[in-house]
Amino acid sequence: MKTDTQLRDDIQAELNWAPDVKTSDIGVIVKDGVVTLTGHLASHAEKYAVERAVQRVHGVKALAIELTVKLPFDNQRTDADIAMAAERALQWNVLVPDDKIRPMVEKGWLTLNGEVEWEYQRSAAEVAVRDLMGVTGVSNLVKVKPKVSPADVEKKIHEALARQAAREANRLAITVDGSQVTLRGTVHSWTERDAVQGAAWATPGVSVVVNDLLVDA
Repeated sequence: MKTDTQLRDDIQAELNWAPDVKTSDIGVIVKDGVVTLTGHLASHAEKYAVERAVQRVHGVKALAIELTVKLPFDNQRTDADIAMAAERALQWNVLVPDDKIRPMVEKGWLTLNGEVEWEYQRSAAEVAVRDLMGVTGVSNLVKVKPKVSPADVEKKIHEALARQAAREANRLAITVDGSQVTLRGTVHSWTERDAVQGAAWATPGVSVVVNDLLVDA
């Protein structure tokens, strides 16, 4: 098991290596495998890149984000400009259904509302607007309300896990309550945790996934 000092060094090396992380002014605090990130970034896109980079590092048990976005003067946009750009980005994304998602902007913070049938559509909407200039943060409040009956949801999730994350399939507890799925158990990495969650979200009939999986690094 890595010491906190080793884990911090690995995180800083990963941040320096990641091409989409442009600043080195990020504070990394590690205690018992729990990582806290502090500092100021120039865009929401870079903040997201930092979060993903840290999650790639083996040994990270939990992540606390205390990063703030402070836009350079040249990158600042009015809320109206951001809202218009977000609407166009959603319209041009082939994975986002037409007229289902409504963007709202307040002081650079972009909120998405609406309903879709699939989680991939909800995720695609966030990806479409996340990197827009002027955005300081994104709240994805889009709800997933599938038309498919959830009767065989648990069976389909197990089948998906057998295909996608076979090593973890027998170590997990999957609870289905209507269209809500709760995942419990232990996985070996954040990558495997994401894979199990992705398998659950990809199952027809699922509208909510509660991910209580623990990472045993």
